[in-house]
Amino acid sequence: MFRKFTAVTLLISFVAMASSGLMMFFIEKPSFTIQMHPVHKLFGLIMVIAVVSHLSLNYKGILHYLKTKQVAVYSSVLVVILVLLYGVAMNNQVPDHIAQPMDELATQAESKE
Repeated sequence: MFRKFTAVTLLISFVAMASSGLMMFFIEKPSFTIQMHPVHKLFGLIMVIAVVSHLSLNYKGILHYLKTKQVAVYSSVLVVILVLLYGVAMNNQVPDHIAQPMDELATQAESKE
């Protein structure tokens, strides 16, 4: 039963993350991003929990996949891209005079409900 709940939770949280992320990607307005932030953040947390459950349930199978050379190379390339993008993002800081008002607006939008 736990496996079924994990699968459904992972599916729904993926749909929520994908749809809110795509909306924020295509509707390039900071106000809309702030408006969608609570949904994206909450379902991101739910998705992390579901992924951890999924990984624990399928640990042996995933290790078996990673033993295939092509999968291992592909996974390594994705990890390198992820690390590089994190590096770029972390070094591309928003100036304080812009970041502080945005952070305050996000806090107000999340506490509005």
